[in-house]
Formats: sequence, structure tokens, C-alpha cells
Amino acid sequence: MSLLFISLTGFAAVQRLMPASTTVTVEAEGRIVYRLSLLKDQRVKVKGPLGYTIVEIKDQKVRVVDSPCPKKYCVLQGWKDRGAIVCLPNRVVVTIGGKDDSQIDAITG
Repeated sequence: MSLLFISLTGFAAVQRLMPASTTVTVEAEGRIVYRLSLLKDQRVKVKGPLGYTIVEIKDQKVRVVDSPCPKKYCVLQGWKDRGAIVCLPNRVVVTIGGKDDSQIDAITG
């Protein structure tokens, strides 16, 4: 029961502490691969050590559609409009927020 309370409290804290933003940063193995607008619906493929993670932006929210990781916790997190989604096995991190630079459409490595 206490674990559930801690989880819900942590979720509420992230919702309050992380301001809404229109920038999504996608990192693979510690490098920024994409910096995208949350205002434009799109899908991108991100290569990690296990294969490709598919990230989707739609209706000003972001989610991981599919990933080659075994337990798919990143996929189960669903749609987010703030905070982060982490695929630890494939080393992909999707962060909502950060520097809002409307001139950047995507960064590729």
C-alpha cells in the first residue's frame, strides 16, 4: 500500500513541478537525436542498441508506440504531455520540456 502511495505522490509531484512545454527531446545512448515540436503530429524511429524505438507525437502529447525491449514499460506509460518516458534496455529517453527553440525541426546524428 505504501508503494502505491509513493508512486501516486511521485506522479503528482512531476505533474506540478514539470511545466508544460512544446518541445520534445529524444535521446539515444545519451545523444540528442531529435528535438521536435509537440504542436506537430509526427512519428520518428530512434535506433538504440536493441533496435528501433518508435515515438509518436499527436494532439500535443507524446508516447512510445513500440520498442524492442522485453517488458515494454516505455510503451505501457502511454501518452504524456510533460515529464519523460525512458526505455532503459534500448537506451532511449523522451523528454517533454527544455529549451524551446522553434527554429529546430529535428536533429540527426
